[in-house]
Amino acid sequence: MSRHLSMGEYLKSYQAELRPAFKFQAKTAAEWSSWREQFLHKLIELMGEWPREKVDLQPVILERTEFETYTCEKIVIQSERNMKIPFYMLIPRNARKGNPAVLCLHGHGAGKDDVMGIQHGERQREVDYKELNYHIAPRLAEDGFVVLAPDARGFGERSLGYGKPHRHGEKDGCDLVFLKSIMMGLNPLTLNVWDIMRCIDYLETREEVDPGRIGCAGLSFGGAWSLFSTIVEDRIKASAVCGYFNTFESFAINWGNFCGSMTVPHLLKYGEMGDVAALIAPRPLLLSNGRLDHGFPVEAAREAFPVVEEAYRTAGCPDRVKLDIFEGGHEFHYEEVVGWMNRWL
Repeated sequence: MSRHLSMGEYLKSYQAELRPAFKFQAKTAAEWSSWREQFLHKLIELMGEWPREKVDLQPVILERTEFETYTCEKIVIQSERNMKIPFYMLIPRNARKGNPAVLCLHGHGAGKDDVMGIQHGERQREVDYKELNYHIAPRLAEDGFVVLAPDARGFGERSLGYGKPHRHGEKDGCDLVFLKSIMMGLNPLTLNVWDIMRCIDYLETREEVDPGRIGCAGLSFGGAWSLFSTIVEDRIKASAVCGYFNTFESFAINWGNFCGSMTVPHLLKYGEMGDVAALIAPRPLLLSNGRLDHGFPVEAAREAFPVVEEAYRTAGCPDRVKLDIFEGGHEFHYEEVVGWMNRWL
């Protein structure tokens, strides 16, 4: 029997002995449907306490800026009785009624400004936003999509204290948000998924948007946000999970490349990443990973994908899922994302 002094080694050995209760093994469409219903019910339960009711959105357009190819509105809506959501909404200049829309979800950093290409302080010197495709929101608008880019809780204008940096002392704000939340039985990931549901409620009020053609795309933390939002919210008709799809064993347990605000407690007792992503079937799902993304190793993405692929095959829609491995790092593969949204929306 091996004995460990290291807590890291202890957790690795503990994880290796787990036998997930909902590991995908369905062989028929009927078995897949039953598996999905049961696992989805368990996942929503694991995500913890959800807001109890929907309040009026009470939308307020704070700013409207005209650009050459689109109009950008900065809007605030009510998510819960004591919580608002700020976001940018980009509307193609010649948009008429009933356009496809994409929720554009940011990763760790400055929040919604990142996907807009708005740069901040030292980060401006360190990161070439256009090179890494962080300015995906304007590009999608230029290509004809209505875009909604919100701040996640704990980021941007919704940080622990507005105006403070993402890092809070020696701790990341996203971890502090998680630690403070779980003391009260709340989970930031769950609340962020709720906020996406409220953003879709707002999109449905805008005549520029076809409510039957709403997609979601996110990078890194935004990839996790996109994944879990798409699982829970059926109104998302196509999803792109970028720079995130992997195995929990690889990026989380072995590498530790994640934060509390992208975590579902107890999840590994019930399923690995492939099992979780398979819950999106039969809706179209793009999983995009750069070969040089060392935080989310491409080998682990390839290892996890056959489970998702088999679930889509069993559900009778193998053409609706794709693993995109591209020459790049931790970034959006824009051409693939916009192609996916054009195909399915």
